[in-house]
Amino acid sequence: MESKKEKYEALLPQIAALIEGEHDETAVLANVSAALAEAFRWFWTGFYLVRGDELLLGPFQGTVACFHIPFGRGVCGTAWKERRTQVVPDVEAFPGHIACSSLSRSEIVVPVSDDKGEIRAVLDIDSTELSTFDDTDRQGLEQMVAIIAKQLY
Repeated sequence: MESKKEKYEALLPQIAALIEGEHDETAVLANVSAALAEAFRWFWTGFYLVRGDELLLGPFQGTVACFHIPFGRGVCGTAWKERRTQVVPDVEAFPGHIACSSLSRSEIVVPVSDDKGEIRAVLDIDSTELSTFDDTDRQGLEQMVAIIAKQLY
């Protein structure tokens, strides 16, 4: 069985090849969500897009989700506000967590920035298990959003 690090090492060039030459945001984010969900089998994998002063639900794989998340609220809004990845071992312990699903137990959210440093979206991933995400995930997913941002923004 390959390690988590090995999965990312294999997936990163696959994502780069998959989205090469494609500039439609919805198409790129939809296929990246699908590729991540297929590779890791997490509970929920998708994107929220910056629209004004809130995040709006974008392409995803998983159960139904919240449509709107205000700036600075929940894990996604906090990642946007603080401009940094949030790794949350237990969502119940995160102040202001927005429970789109009661099945979500841990979460990682990675901001996606354009070439001017503006946050354009966040990658949101949820697990039904506690403490699913770690520094390996943070590094792998930050590399992945850099590939996405370079292609789209």
